Amino acid sequence: MNMTRFIFFALIIVVTIGVTVWASRRTSTQADFYAAGRGISARQNGLAISGDLMSAATFLGFTGLIYLNGFDGWVMAMAALWSFILILLLLAERMRNAGQFTVADVLSFRMSARPVRGATGIATLVIAIFYLVAQLVGAGVLLQALVGLRFDAAVVITGVVMLSYVVFGGMLATTWVQIIKAVLLLSVGIALTVGIIAQSGLNPLGIFDAAADRHPLGEGYLGPGGTGESPWNTLSSAAAYGIGTAALPHVLIRFFTVPDAKAARNSVGWAVGIIGAFFIGTSFFGYGARHLLPEGSEEATAGGNLTAPLLAEHLGGGAGTVGGDIFIAVVTAVAFATILAVVAGLLISASGAVSHDLWFNVLKHGQPRDERQGTLVARLAALVVGGLAIVVTLMVGGSTNVAVLVGLALSVAASANFPALVLSLIWKRFNTAGAVVGIFVGLISSVVLILVGPHVWPGGPEEALFPMVFPVLVSVPLGFLGCFVGTLLGARRDTDEDRYTELHVRSMTGLGAEGASSH
Repeated sequence: MNMTRFIFFALIIVVTIGVTVWASRRTSTQADFYAAGRGISARQNGLAISGDLMSAATFLGFTGLIYLNGFDGWVMAMAALWSFILILLLLAERMRNAGQFTVADVLSFRMSARPVRGATGIATLVIAIFYLVAQLVGAGVLLQALVGLRFDAAVVITGVVMLSYVVFGGMLATTWVQIIKAVLLLSVGIALTVGIIAQSGLNPLGIFDAAADRHPLGEGYLGPGGTGESPWNTLSSAAAYGIGTAALPHVLIRFFTVPDAKAARNSVGWAVGIIGAFFIGTSFFGYGARHLLPEGSEEATAGGNLTAPLLAEHLGGGAGTVGGDIFIAVVTAVAFATILAVVAGLLISASGAVSHDLWFNVLKHGQPRDERQGTLVARLAALVVGGLAIVVTLMVGGSTNVAVLVGLALSVAASANFPALVLSLIWKRFNTAGAVVGIFVGLISSVVLILVGPHVWPGGPEEALFPMVFPVLVSVPLGFLGCFVGTLLGARRDTDEDRYTELHVRSMTGLGAEGASSH
């Protein structure tokens, strides 16, 4: 075991556990557990959102995909950033004004709450497990390759630490862990960028041409489809990251942590600036790694997931040097903190779906709420969902690029959540049947197409029944179609147009926002 790397990993865990202990003393009510008491400022929330999005997929996965595939990997990062236009224009202020703790609060306000909350809660759990698996794979690969732990032991350790954040500290601990992680990751990104430019003759633009010279495809490495990817695969990956990011439950619930809609809007501005700067950095990391890493490094990157740490080691002086050991230790420890923060946010959204939506509003509908019971159920739900994610991760293994795994989760989010959420805010006729049918059509179609697609189907791309890795070009239109057909076939009395007017006024002005989920 490399002791330098182990010390940095241990330091990250100690600091974040300390934050959790501090937060646990300030977490007693459901509002504290789910929404950090709504006391997070716009700047803090922007950093925390950045922490959510600057995940193992962006730092490890995007860097690796750009290193391996050039433009076809870069397009995912740009699509994820573009998703914030959707969030800013359609969702940020309206989510804060219309909901309380979960995405289902918004959908159920003007409809029959039990079926809509049931459908949304199930979709949230599926999305959370897909996304959790991706993050745990990244953690397992890091700890296995760079600290010397076995993959299964690394996954279990990561799972136990992430559960401690949520079970004891709730949203407040999760938020501050994400803020700390975002600051550390930005610092590491700056150091990597400076190192790449310094070793490239202080010519940033020349890095791309130099990278193309080192790739077998030459100039094709810098253009779409150059690595043999189908144009439809490139387009579907962009759609998955562009739409799916805007529909992720653990990102959307961050807008419930701020005091008002103005803070929600401003936090998006902070997030766009921070994430945009970092995603530009991933271009330098990926192309810089292709330019600077020795020939034949592809296999050592473990599907691209270890490209960033190996680049840090090279910039620090190479394997076996003091500088190389310290730089790779810092980068991998920060990457590990990235994973811990993201999985904590995912578990918050999953536990909210179980406790707030399924337990109180579906199973115990009409019974008085108990604050202590609600917090207990949320914590137990986090334990169950986290345990399930650990088991699935151990079955999947660590050979798949993390960004691809995250793209699968985003495909489910885009297909199940986005159509119903948008239509509930803008279509007066939209009703309960439309929401339930749309959610389940999007959810089932995306999961089925993933299972029969080239990434999962036995035999690989040659024998897959569906040609695209990310099914969003088919499953998102199916989700919208399900919403429209369900609305048209649903009972007319199921459309409460007065409630729509109230929701519209509330979402646009914030009047009565604190009671949004009481229906």
